[in-house]
Amino acid sequence: MVANEALGDSVAILRQIASEHGADMVARFYDTLLQDEEAQRFLSHSVVHGRLSASLLDWLTALFDEADIRDCPRLQESQRVIGQVHARINIPIHLVMQGAATLKARLAQLLSARAEPQRCLAALQLAHERIDVAIMMMSQAYVKDTTARARLDEAYRLFSIDQDVSTEKEAQKASLMEWSQKTLFSLLQGEADRGLTRLLDSPFGLWLRHRASFMFERSVIYQDLLAETQRIDRVLLPELETTGGPNQRMETLSELQAAVSRVSALVMELFQSLTALESGRDPLTRALNRRFLPAILGREIEFATANDSGLCIILLDVDHFKRINDRHGHQTGDLALRQVAQIVVDHVRPSDFVFRYGGEEFLIVLNETHAGQAHEIAERIRAALQKTRIDAGSDDPLAITASMGVAEHHGHPDQAHLIKAADAALYRAKAAGRNRIEIAPTAS
Repeated sequence: MVANEALGDSVAILRQIASEHGADMVARFYDTLLQDEEAQRFLSHSVVHGRLSASLLDWLTALFDEADIRDCPRLQESQRVIGQVHARINIPIHLVMQGAATLKARLAQLLSARAEPQRCLAALQLAHERIDVAIMMMSQAYVKDTTARARLDEAYRLFSIDQDVSTEKEAQKASLMEWSQKTLFSLLQGEADRGLTRLLDSPFGLWLRHRASFMFERSVIYQDLLAETQRIDRVLLPELETTGGPNQRMETLSELQAAVSRVSALVMELFQSLTALESGRDPLTRALNRRFLPAILGREIEFATANDSGLCIILLDVDHFKRINDRHGHQTGDLALRQVAQIVVDHVRPSDFVFRYGGEEFLIVLNETHAGQAHEIAERIRAALQKTRIDAGSDDPLAITASMGVAEHHGHPDQAHLIKAADAALYRAKAAGRNRIEIAPTAS
């Protein structure tokens, strides 16, 4: 009885502090974390900051309730969800621990200012216990999800090659040579003073920074390839743009030719180390398997945030697909899906990613792309699909159309937020009559 009274007293004290000083504790929490350069990557975005402030206050209030977290399944599930979100957006666990320490320190300050030290000490002990248990549960979920993501990263590194390695190799070799020729023509036409296209900004460079970074992530050869490409962009091209004398320009041109040859040789060496593993693809459409989406989209969000570059996704749904299956059979439905996947792949770049997202849904990740550009790509796909006819075994070929939702990354670190925005835009496209494209609003 006495123990229950003491517990109730401690809970009452903590709830009063949360009520009176919760907003101040939350403000101090974020003020402290935002002084950490690493934490700024996750907390500087105003929308996330605003939501997290309210969420943290709710979390504190719930934690200091009469129900002990160890006896409350609802609270336990809440901690697991928080841990999963932290893992999904790659918040380091030590930042979470740092935040908990900040809250504990502030609680100690507030409690020490009150009378009756014995009662306040008991309340502080209770607060520490509950916060520690909550962080433990978050960490368990965090580690589980982070481990799963690491396995997916490794799996995709192994499987992120095209169906035919030799075809991919030749495509990238041709892309490199095309850039080399365009650069040479620009020099011969006296256009160097207007600026030469950097290799990393070319289609080859996009492939190198996005697709190849997965395929050859831990390869020393890949690091050498990236370094040589950067030397071309940062040293040789600026010299060619500013060099006046023909002799010096010819010397730099010879260096550029040798550097391009080294890049080509390194690309060939990288591809020689690969084997064509197929299980990373959907067997029907040859699009990427959805299980790789968290790893890839998470990486692209990190890249876009770190480099302040564009990132969009398109969620595509084949219109009236159930009707196609019901009227013409699953074989025709399968043929339609294969045709849709091929058209999508034909209208995106080698550096982009195409996933089989669901039954008749595809998700397209467009790196270094803004909403307007993504809409243009989506429109080309929509128009190409509208012209397509499928042989359904009847007199009239089958027409297919698709609806699409486009969403642009605006800084929110959680990929689920971006997918949800694209899904809502897709829903609007369906509701507005299908065979159309809707863009998610900018406001998060």
